[in-house]
Amino acid sequence: MRSMFAKIFVSFWIAEILILFTTAFLLRRHFDSPEVQHRSLLQAMTMNGNAAMAAYGSGGCAALAQFSSMSPEPSYLLDEKDQVLCSAAAMPELGGLVRMVREGRRPLIGLQAGSRYLWGTRLHATGDQTWVFVISGPVPPSHFPLFEILPRLLISVTVSGLVTFLLALFLTRPISMLRTAARKLAGGDLGARAGNGKATVEGTPRSRDELSGLVHDFNHMAERLESLVAAQRLLLRDVSHELRSPLARLSVALELAREEAQPEMEDHLKRIEREAQLLNKLIGQLLSLSQMESAQRIPDAEVIAMGPLITRLLEDAEYEARSHQCAVVLTQADECEVSGNAELLYRALENIVRNAITYTAKGTTVEIALSREWKNGSSEAVVRVLDRGTGVSEAELKAIFQPFYRLDHARERTTGGSGVGLAIADRAIRLHAGELSAANRPGGGLVVEIRIPCLSAVALGS
Repeated sequence: MRSMFAKIFVSFWIAEILILFTTAFLLRRHFDSPEVQHRSLLQAMTMNGNAAMAAYGSGGCAALAQFSSMSPEPSYLLDEKDQVLCSAAAMPELGGLVRMVREGRRPLIGLQAGSRYLWGTRLHATGDQTWVFVISGPVPPSHFPLFEILPRLLISVTVSGLVTFLLALFLTRPISMLRTAARKLAGGDLGARAGNGKATVEGTPRSRDELSGLVHDFNHMAERLESLVAAQRLLLRDVSHELRSPLARLSVALELAREEAQPEMEDHLKRIEREAQLLNKLIGQLLSLSQMESAQRIPDAEVIAMGPLITRLLEDAEYEARSHQCAVVLTQADECEVSGNAELLYRALENIVRNAITYTAKGTTVEIALSREWKNGSSEAVVRVLDRGTGVSEAELKAIFQPFYRLDHARERTTGGSGVGLAIADRAIRLHAGELSAANRPGGGLVVEIRIPCLSAVALGS
């Protein structure tokens, strides 16, 4: 989410800066530069000066005065002796300006004279004579250089950055809430909601913008999902409880039937007893799964040494492995201590090891390895159970931890499985803040990996 916020913020801010600099560029183009002003003024003064000389040459002072009266600004025509023609003007700055014009290399020179501004340029009269034409006008307006608007531009960029930050925060905050709620929902917290956590009744959200509508729809979906899962769990628990009573009566009736049955009925009665035992085991697993699904934490957590726990499991697993013509060995056993419920962890590990024993090939070995590994600065207890079975397709690696999920090649009664053991193991590991995953083993078989956070030295000392 920080990346998305940064992208929105940077995008908007760059757009604001581009708009500001484009505006400054257009304003800069709107105001003529000093070079353009001087060039235009020089052309105008040269044309007016030549016209003034022509008027003076044709009609003398009367014609020059008539020409000057048509000009909005006072003008002066000086001959080669720097005498002002047909005017009694006595401006001290005028003489200095004329000397600068005659000595300077620039064709147009300006000089401020009090509240006025004098502009002078050279004119080529008859022969080699050079006259000077001067006009008097107001102080010219300043041009529009970038350094004059730079402070205002910096203020505008700062303000636009603040506005962009608030706008990006406004746009990304609902998405951040949605992402947080979605993570909690995926982690099993069905009560997670985004925003105020409420969805309006069968209608539109309080706000009509798209992000508020998305938050509303997410909360409505989460409410429906929570109610459906709660109903499913309730149904599973109630059905399991209700099956216990007729199953108990069936066991009593089976014993009574044995007392009165003929010897040839013993095989059928044994089959009924075996199926009843399998059904009773399944009901027990369903009740365990239902209890763990509704639990949010482990009650009465204790410190568990993983090494002795796996050693105890190994003794029971070896006995079962002999009946499947395989072996179980412990290849690695690092010192690891975790916080949780020892019996719950034992049952989870037992389900995983028994599943490996069931599907490994005859004459092979199921390997168990316990190691302590570091990840993101914290240590984890990692248990790997490796078999040499047929493996699982990549599309089904995650599905095998779902309740009642069984692979096509395992849908045989000879396996004795119901597809609940791995689901119980997965939920038990997640209650210990751990992760359970499976991957195909090179050379054939499956490796099931359990990761549970280890207790730190500080926690152990406290």
